[in-house]
Amino acid sequence: MFLPPTGEEIVCSVVGCERQMGVTDDWVFVLSFEIVARANDSRARAGVLHTKDGDVQTPVFMPVGTLGAVKTLSPADLDEAGAQIVLGNTYHLHIRPGEDVVAHFGGLSRFAAWNKPTLTDSGGFQVFSLAENRKITEEGVTFRSHLDGASLFLSPEKSIEIQTKLGSSVMMCLDECVSNPSEYEYVEKSLALTTRWALRCKQYKEQVNSKQLLFGIVQGGVEHDLRQRSAGELAEIGFDGYAIGGLSVGEPNEVMYEVVDRVMGHIPTDKAHYLMGVGTPTDIITAIELGVDMFDCVMPTRNARHGRLFTSTGALDIKLEEHKMSGEPIDKGCNCYTCRNFTRGYLRHLFKSGEMLAFRLNSIHNITYYLSLVRGAREAIINGTFRGYKNLFH
Repeated sequence: MFLPPTGEEIVCSVVGCERQMGVTDDWVFVLSFEIVARANDSRARAGVLHTKDGDVQTPVFMPVGTLGAVKTLSPADLDEAGAQIVLGNTYHLHIRPGEDVVAHFGGLSRFAAWNKPTLTDSGGFQVFSLAENRKITEEGVTFRSHLDGASLFLSPEKSIEIQTKLGSSVMMCLDECVSNPSEYEYVEKSLALTTRWALRCKQYKEQVNSKQLLFGIVQGGVEHDLRQRSAGELAEIGFDGYAIGGLSVGEPNEVMYEVVDRVMGHIPTDKAHYLMGVGTPTDIITAIELGVDMFDCVMPTRNARHGRLFTSTGALDIKLEEHKMSGEPIDKGCNCYTCRNFTRGYLRHLFKSGEMLAFRLNSIHNITYYLSLVRGAREAIINGTFRGYKNLFH
Protein backbone atom coordinates (compact mmCIF):
# COMPACT_ATOMS: atom_id res chain seq x y z
CA MET A 1 0.00 0.00 0.00
CA PHE A 2 0.98 3.64 -0.23
CA LEU A 3 2.51 4.98 2.98
CA PRO A 4 2.79 8.79 2.82
CA PRO A 5 6.24 9.94 3.88
CA THR A 6 6.85 12.98 6.02
CA GLY A 7 7.31 16.36 4.40
CA GLU A 8 5.26 18.99 2.64
CA GLU A 9 2.03 17.55 1.23
CA ILE A 10 0.79 18.14 -2.28
CA VAL A 11 -2.42 17.02 -3.91
CA CYS A 12 -2.02 14.53 -6.74
CA SER A 13 -3.77 15.76 -9.89
CA VAL A 14 -3.80 12.40 -11.67
CA VAL A 15 -7.14 10.57 -11.71
CA GLY A 16 -6.98 7.59 -9.38
CA CYS A 17 -4.23 8.80 -7.06
CA GLU A 18 -4.77 6.98 -3.80
CA ARG A 19 -4.37 10.01 -1.52
CA GLN A 20 -2.16 13.01 -0.83
CA MET A 21 1.53 12.27 -0.87
CA GLY A 22 4.65 13.80 0.62
CA VAL A 23 7.45 15.41 -1.32
CA THR A 24 10.66 13.55 -0.62
CA ASP A 25 13.47 11.85 -2.51
CA ASP A 26 12.04 8.38 -2.00
CA TRP A 27 8.25 8.90 -2.02
CA VAL A 28 6.08 6.08 -3.26
CA PHE A 29 3.25 6.64 -5.72
CA VAL A 30 0.30 4.29 -6.03
CA LEU A 31 -2.24 4.64 -8.80
CA SER A 32 -4.89 2.05 -8.01
CA PHE A 33 -7.48 3.07 -10.59
CA GLU A 34 -7.62 5.44 -13.50
CA ILE A 35 -10.48 6.36 -15.80
CA VAL A 36 -9.60 6.44 -19.49
CA ALA A 37 -13.01 7.27 -20.98
CA ARG A 38 -16.53 8.22 -19.90
CA ALA A 39 -19.84 7.89 -21.70
CA ASN A 40 -21.45 11.19 -22.63
CA ASP A 41 -24.97 10.33 -21.51
CA SER A 42 -24.54 8.04 -18.49
CA ARG A 43 -22.13 7.13 -15.68
CA ALA A 44 -20.57 4.34 -17.77
CA ARG A 45 -16.79 4.54 -17.83
CA ALA A 46 -13.77 2.59 -19.03
CA GLY A 47 -10.85 2.31 -16.67
CA VAL A 48 -7.73 0.46 -15.63
CA LEU A 49 -7.31 -1.16 -12.22
CA HIS A 50 -3.61 -1.32 -11.36
CA THR A 51 -2.63 -4.23 -9.10
CA LYS A 52 0.63 -5.77 -7.96
CA ASP A 53 -0.02 -8.64 -10.37
CA GLY A 54 -0.87 -6.60 -13.44
CA ASP A 55 -3.47 -4.28 -14.90
CA VAL A 56 -7.16 -5.06 -15.34
CA GLN A 57 -9.15 -3.28 -18.06
CA THR A 58 -12.63 -2.31 -16.89
CA PRO A 59 -15.55 -2.91 -17.15
CA VAL A 60 -14.54 -6.45 -16.27
CA PHE A 61 -16.26 -9.72 -15.42
CA MET A 62 -14.45 -12.01 -12.97
CA PRO A 63 -15.10 -15.75 -13.33
CA VAL A 64 -15.68 -17.37 -9.95
CA GLY A 65 -13.02 -19.86 -8.86
CA THR A 66 -14.24 -20.66 -5.36
CA LEU A 67 -11.48 -23.14 -4.48
CA GLY A 68 -8.88 -21.73 -6.84
CA ALA A 69 -10.47 -23.24 -9.95
CA VAL A 70 -13.32 -22.14 -12.18
CA LYS A 71 -15.44 -25.27 -12.45
CA THR A 72 -14.46 -27.48 -15.45
CA LEU A 73 -12.12 -24.82 -16.91
CA SER A 74 -8.34 -24.68 -17.00
CA PRO A 75 -6.29 -21.47 -16.83
CA ALA A 76 -5.64 -21.93 -20.56
CA ASP A 77 -9.40 -22.01 -21.22
CA LEU A 78 -9.85 -18.82 -19.23
CA ASP A 79 -6.94 -17.12 -20.94
CA GLU A 80 -8.26 -17.94 -24.41
CA ALA A 81 -11.70 -16.68 -23.41
CA GLY A 82 -10.14 -13.36 -22.41
CA ALA A 83 -10.35 -13.51 -18.62
CA GLN A 84 -8.21 -10.94 -16.83
CA ILE A 85 -8.90 -11.65 -13.16
CA VAL A 86 -10.42 -14.57 -11.25
CA LEU A 87 -12.22 -14.57 -7.91
CA GLY A 88 -11.33 -16.94 -5.05
CA ASN A 89 -13.19 -17.62 -1.81
CA THR A 90 -11.46 -16.86 1.49
CA TYR A 91 -13.70 -19.07 3.63
CA HIS A 92 -13.39 -22.12 1.40
CA LEU A 93 -9.66 -21.75 0.76
CA HIS A 94 -9.10 -21.34 4.50
CA ILE A 95 -10.80 -24.70 5.11
CA ARG A 96 -8.98 -26.45 2.29
CA PRO A 97 -6.18 -26.49 1.46
CA GLY A 98 -5.49 -23.72 4.01
CA GLU A 99 -3.84 -20.35 3.44
CA ASP A 100 -0.45 -21.62 4.62
CA VAL A 101 -0.44 -24.23 1.85
CA VAL A 102 -1.33 -21.60 -0.74
CA ALA A 103 1.37 -19.26 0.64
CA HIS A 104 3.90 -22.10 0.41
CA PHE A 105 3.34 -22.21 -3.34
CA GLY A 106 3.72 -18.44 -3.74
CA GLY A 107 0.11 -17.33 -3.48
CA LEU A 108 -3.15 -18.14 -5.20
CA SER A 109 -2.12 -17.09 -8.72
CA ARG A 110 0.99 -19.29 -8.75
CA PHE A 111 -0.74 -22.12 -6.89
CA ALA A 112 -3.44 -22.25 -9.58
CA ALA A 113 -1.03 -21.58 -12.48
CA TRP A 114 -3.13 -18.55 -13.35
CA ASN A 115 -0.35 -15.92 -13.22
CA LYS A 116 -2.77 -13.03 -13.52
CA PRO A 117 -4.61 -10.90 -10.97
CA THR A 118 -6.99 -12.48 -8.47
CA LEU A 119 -9.59 -11.11 -6.08
CA THR A 120 -10.51 -12.83 -2.84
CA ASP A 121 -13.75 -12.20 -1.04
CA SER A 122 -13.62 -11.88 2.72
CA GLY A 123 -15.88 -14.69 3.85
CA GLY A 124 -18.67 -12.17 4.24
CA PHE A 125 -21.00 -13.94 1.83
CA GLN A 126 -20.73 -17.08 3.93
CA VAL A 127 -22.03 -15.01 6.85
CA PHE A 128 -25.20 -14.86 4.75
CA SER A 129 -25.22 -18.24 3.01
CA LEU A 130 -24.27 -20.27 6.11
CA ALA A 131 -26.61 -18.39 8.44
CA GLU A 132 -27.73 -21.60 10.18
CA ASN A 133 -24.14 -22.51 11.02
CA ARG A 134 -22.71 -19.23 12.30
CA LYS A 135 -22.85 -16.79 15.20
CA ILE A 136 -22.01 -13.08 14.84
CA THR A 137 -20.42 -11.01 17.60
CA GLU A 138 -18.56 -7.70 17.68
CA GLU A 139 -15.27 -9.59 17.38
CA GLY A 140 -16.22 -11.60 14.33
CA VAL A 141 -18.08 -14.68 13.12
CA THR A 142 -17.92 -18.22 14.44
CA PHE A 143 -18.76 -20.84 11.82
CA ARG A 144 -19.32 -24.54 11.87
CA SER A 145 -17.55 -25.98 8.86
CA HIS A 146 -19.90 -27.16 6.14
CA LEU A 147 -17.55 -30.12 5.67
CA ASP A 148 -17.12 -31.66 9.11
CA GLY A 149 -18.83 -29.33 11.58
CA ALA A 150 -15.55 -28.14 13.08
CA SER A 151 -15.65 -24.67 14.65
CA LEU A 152 -13.71 -21.85 13.01
CA PHE A 153 -13.56 -18.14 13.80
CA LEU A 154 -13.25 -15.30 11.30
CA SER A 155 -12.58 -11.78 12.53
CA PRO A 156 -11.77 -8.76 10.34
CA GLU A 157 -8.10 -9.20 11.22
CA LYS A 158 -8.18 -12.93 10.55
CA SER A 159 -9.87 -12.39 7.18
CA ILE A 160 -7.14 -9.97 6.09
CA GLU A 161 -4.46 -12.28 7.49
CA ILE A 162 -5.82 -15.16 5.40
CA GLN A 163 -6.15 -13.02 2.28
CA THR A 164 -2.63 -11.68 2.76
CA LYS A 165 -1.31 -15.25 2.78
CA LEU A 166 -3.43 -16.11 -0.24
CA GLY A 167 -1.60 -13.26 -1.96
CA SER A 168 -4.58 -12.01 -3.95
CA SER A 169 -4.33 -8.80 -5.95
CA VAL A 170 -7.49 -7.40 -4.37
CA MET A 171 -8.76 -8.15 -0.85
CA MET A 172 -12.25 -7.48 0.47
CA CYS A 173 -13.25 -6.24 3.92
CA LEU A 174 -15.22 -8.60 6.13
CA ASP A 175 -18.88 -7.60 6.16
CA GLU A 176 -22.32 -8.92 7.01
CA CYS A 177 -24.66 -9.47 4.09
CA VAL A 178 -28.24 -9.37 5.35
CA SER A 179 -31.13 -11.26 3.79
CA ASN A 180 -34.03 -9.54 2.09
CA PRO A 181 -36.45 -8.69 3.52
CA SER A 182 -34.95 -7.76 6.91
CA GLU A 183 -36.19 -5.45 9.63
CA TYR A 184 -34.85 -1.88 9.32
CA GLU A 185 -33.46 -1.96 12.86
CA TYR A 186 -31.46 -5.10 12.15
CA VAL A 187 -30.11 -3.74 8.85
CA GLU A 188 -29.04 -0.54 10.61
CA LYS A 189 -27.29 -2.47 13.38
CA SER A 190 -25.61 -4.76 10.84
CA LEU A 191 -24.43 -1.76 8.81
CA ALA A 192 -22.79 -0.18 11.85
CA LEU A 193 -20.99 -3.46 12.56
CA THR A 194 -19.83 -3.73 8.94
CA THR A 195 -18.36 -0.21 9.13
CA ARG A 196 -16.47 -1.01 12.33
CA TRP A 197 -15.18 -4.20 10.77
CA ALA A 198 -14.08 -2.29 7.65
CA LEU A 199 -12.00 0.08 9.78
CA ARG A 200 -10.37 -2.86 11.55
CA CYS A 201 -9.61 -4.51 8.19
CA LYS A 202 -7.86 -1.38 6.94
CA GLN A 203 -5.92 -0.93 10.15
CA TYR A 204 -4.69 -4.52 10.05
CA LYS A 205 -3.77 -4.22 6.37
CA GLU A 206 -1.67 -1.16 7.18
CA GLN A 207 -0.10 -2.99 10.10
CA VAL A 208 1.14 -5.83 7.90
CA ASN A 209 2.09 -3.36 5.13
CA SER A 210 0.43 -5.38 2.39
CA LYS A 211 0.80 -4.34 -1.26
CA GLN A 212 -2.63 -5.79 -2.04
CA LEU A 213 -5.53 -3.49 -2.80
CA LEU A 214 -8.36 -3.40 -0.26
CA PHE A 215 -12.00 -2.71 -1.13
CA GLY A 216 -14.69 -1.64 1.32
CA ILE A 217 -18.21 -3.05 0.92
CA VAL A 218 -21.29 -0.83 1.02
CA GLN A 219 -24.19 -2.50 2.84
CA GLY A 220 -27.61 -1.34 4.01
CA GLY A 221 -30.10 -3.69 2.39
CA VAL A 222 -32.66 -1.89 0.24
CA GLU A 223 -32.84 1.11 2.59
CA HIS A 224 -31.56 4.14 0.68
CA ASP A 225 -30.68 6.19 3.75
CA LEU A 226 -28.64 3.31 5.19
CA ARG A 227 -26.87 2.73 1.88
CA GLN A 228 -25.98 6.42 1.76
CA ARG A 229 -24.69 6.27 5.33
CA SER A 230 -22.59 3.18 4.58
CA ALA A 231 -21.09 4.73 1.46
CA GLY A 232 -20.20 7.93 3.30
CA GLU A 233 -18.63 6.15 6.25
CA LEU A 234 -16.50 3.92 4.03
CA ALA A 235 -15.41 6.86 1.89
CA GLU A 236 -14.28 8.64 5.04
CA ILE A 237 -12.17 5.63 6.05
CA GLY A 238 -10.71 5.47 2.53
CA PHE A 239 -10.24 2.35 0.38
CA ASP A 240 -8.70 1.41 -2.96
CA GLY A 241 -12.14 0.55 -4.32
CA TYR A 242 -15.76 0.28 -3.23
CA ALA A 243 -18.03 -2.71 -3.63
CA ILE A 244 -21.80 -2.90 -3.36
CA GLY A 245 -22.77 -6.04 -1.48
CA GLY A 246 -26.02 -7.50 -0.26
CA LEU A 247 -27.92 -7.35 -3.55
CA SER A 248 -29.39 -10.04 -5.79
CA VAL A 249 -30.64 -11.78 -2.64
CA GLY A 250 -34.34 -11.79 -3.43
CA GLU A 251 -35.21 -8.17 -4.18
CA PRO A 252 -36.84 -7.24 -7.54
CA ASN A 253 -34.46 -6.12 -10.28
CA GLU A 254 -35.92 -2.61 -10.34
CA VAL A 255 -35.15 -2.25 -6.63
CA MET A 256 -31.61 -3.51 -7.13
CA TYR A 257 -30.98 -1.03 -9.94
CA GLU A 258 -32.36 1.84 -7.87
CA VAL A 259 -30.09 0.94 -4.94
CA VAL A 260 -27.05 0.81 -7.22
CA ASP A 261 -27.99 4.12 -8.84
CA ARG A 262 -28.29 5.88 -5.50
CA VAL A 263 -25.10 4.36 -4.05
CA MET A 264 -23.13 5.58 -7.06
CA GLY A 265 -23.87 9.12 -6.04
CA HIS A 266 -22.13 8.67 -2.68
CA ILE A 267 -18.93 6.68 -3.31
CA PRO A 268 -15.72 8.24 -4.65
CA THR A 269 -15.85 8.51 -8.43
CA ASP A 270 -12.10 8.08 -8.85
CA LYS A 271 -12.06 4.58 -7.37
CA ALA A 272 -13.11 1.23 -8.81
CA HIS A 273 -16.77 0.25 -8.30
CA TYR A 274 -17.62 -3.44 -7.85
CA LEU A 275 -21.12 -4.95 -7.82
CA MET A 276 -20.78 -8.27 -6.01
CA GLY A 277 -22.48 -11.48 -7.14
CA VAL A 278 -24.48 -9.93 -10.00
CA GLY A 279 -25.69 -11.30 -12.35
CA THR A 280 -27.54 -11.73 -15.62
CA PRO A 281 -26.25 -10.12 -18.82
CA THR A 282 -29.04 -7.52 -18.53
CA ASP A 283 -28.00 -6.77 -14.93
CA ILE A 284 -24.42 -6.22 -16.04
CA ILE A 285 -25.21 -3.88 -18.94
CA THR A 286 -27.59 -1.89 -16.75
CA ALA A 287 -25.04 -1.62 -13.93
CA ILE A 288 -22.27 -0.54 -16.33
CA GLU A 289 -24.53 2.30 -17.43
CA LEU A 290 -24.90 3.25 -13.75
CA GLY A 291 -21.11 3.40 -13.27
CA VAL A 292 -20.10 -0.08 -12.12
CA ASP A 293 -16.67 -1.34 -13.21
CA MET A 294 -16.37 -4.89 -11.85
CA PHE A 295 -18.63 -7.94 -11.65
CA ASP A 296 -18.57 -11.56 -10.58
CA CYS A 297 -21.21 -14.27 -10.68
CA VAL A 298 -21.44 -18.08 -10.82
CA MET A 299 -24.25 -17.80 -13.37
CA PRO A 300 -22.29 -18.50 -16.59
CA THR A 301 -20.70 -21.73 -15.33
CA ARG A 302 -23.67 -22.87 -13.23
CA ASN A 303 -26.05 -22.38 -16.15
CA ALA A 304 -23.60 -24.16 -18.45
CA ARG A 305 -23.72 -27.24 -16.23
CA HIS A 306 -27.51 -27.24 -16.58
CA GLY A 307 -27.47 -26.89 -20.35
CA ARG A 308 -28.51 -23.23 -20.46
CA LEU A 309 -26.37 -21.20 -22.84
CA PHE A 310 -26.18 -17.45 -23.47
CA THR A 311 -26.23 -16.16 -27.03
CA SER A 312 -26.49 -12.86 -28.87
CA THR A 313 -30.17 -13.65 -29.56
CA GLY A 314 -31.10 -14.82 -26.08
CA ALA A 315 -30.73 -17.86 -23.85
CA LEU A 316 -30.71 -21.34 -25.40
CA ASP A 317 -31.55 -24.68 -23.76
CA ILE A 318 -29.27 -27.26 -25.37
CA LYS A 319 -31.35 -30.13 -23.92
CA LEU A 320 -34.30 -29.42 -26.19
CA GLU A 321 -35.24 -31.89 -28.94
CA GLU A 322 -35.09 -29.12 -31.55
CA HIS A 323 -31.27 -29.14 -31.35
CA LYS A 324 -30.87 -32.88 -31.96
CA MET A 325 -30.20 -32.58 -35.69
CA SER A 326 -28.83 -29.03 -35.70
CA GLY A 327 -25.52 -28.45 -37.44
CA GLU A 328 -25.29 -24.88 -36.19
CA PRO A 329 -22.93 -23.67 -33.47
CA ILE A 330 -24.37 -22.30 -30.24
CA ASP A 331 -23.99 -18.76 -31.57
CA LYS A 332 -22.93 -17.90 -35.12
CA GLY A 333 -21.44 -14.63 -33.88
CA CYS A 334 -19.23 -16.30 -31.25
CA ASN A 335 -15.61 -17.23 -31.89
CA CYS A 336 -15.03 -19.34 -28.77
CA TYR A 337 -13.43 -22.80 -29.02
CA THR A 338 -16.81 -24.48 -28.62
CA CYS A 339 -18.58 -22.50 -31.33
CA ARG A 340 -15.64 -22.87 -33.73
CA ASN A 341 -15.64 -26.64 -33.50
CA PHE A 342 -18.91 -28.18 -32.32
CA THR A 343 -22.53 -28.32 -33.42
CA ARG A 344 -25.61 -27.95 -31.27
CA GLY A 345 -26.47 -31.54 -32.16
CA TYR A 346 -23.20 -32.85 -30.75
CA LEU A 347 -23.38 -30.67 -27.65
CA ARG A 348 -26.92 -31.91 -26.98
CA HIS A 349 -25.71 -35.49 -27.37
CA LEU A 350 -22.91 -34.94 -24.87
CA PHE A 351 -25.26 -33.34 -22.35
CA LYS A 352 -27.98 -35.96 -22.68
CA SER A 353 -25.34 -38.68 -22.34
CA GLY A 354 -23.94 -37.20 -19.14
CA GLU A 355 -20.49 -36.67 -20.65
CA MET A 356 -18.22 -34.37 -18.60
CA LEU A 357 -17.04 -32.75 -21.82
CA ALA A 358 -20.49 -31.16 -22.14
CA PHE A 359 -19.92 -29.15 -18.96
CA ARG A 360 -16.52 -27.92 -20.13
CA LEU A 361 -17.60 -26.95 -23.65
CA ASN A 362 -20.74 -25.23 -22.40
CA SER A 363 -18.74 -23.36 -19.75
CA ILE A 364 -16.16 -22.19 -22.29
CA HIS A 365 -18.95 -20.67 -24.34
CA ASN A 366 -20.81 -19.01 -21.47
CA ILE A 367 -17.66 -17.53 -19.94
CA THR A 368 -16.58 -16.25 -23.35
CA TYR A 369 -20.01 -14.68 -23.82
CA TYR A 370 -19.79 -12.80 -20.51
CA LEU A 371 -16.25 -11.64 -21.12
CA SER A 372 -17.10 -10.53 -24.65
CA LEU A 373 -20.12 -8.63 -23.33
CA VAL A 374 -18.08 -6.45 -20.96
CA ARG A 375 -15.22 -6.11 -23.43
CA GLY A 376 -17.69 -4.83 -26.01
CA ALA A 377 -19.09 -2.39 -23.47
CA ARG A 378 -15.60 -1.05 -22.78
CA GLU A 379 -14.89 -0.55 -26.48
CA ALA A 380 -18.23 1.20 -26.94
CA ILE A 381 -17.55 3.56 -24.02
CA ILE A 382 -14.15 4.46 -25.46
CA ASN A 383 -15.65 4.98 -28.93
CA GLY A 384 -18.54 7.05 -27.60
CA THR A 385 -21.19 4.54 -28.71
CA PHE A 386 -22.24 2.90 -25.43
CA ARG A 387 -25.91 3.89 -25.73
CA GLY A 388 -26.09 2.25 -29.15
CA TYR A 389 -24.30 -0.82 -27.78
CA LYS A 390 -26.80 -1.10 -24.95
CA ASN A 391 -29.76 -0.70 -27.30
CA LEU A 392 -28.36 -3.32 -29.66
CA PHE A 393 -27.90 -5.71 -26.72
CA HIS A 394 -31.51 -5.29 -25.64
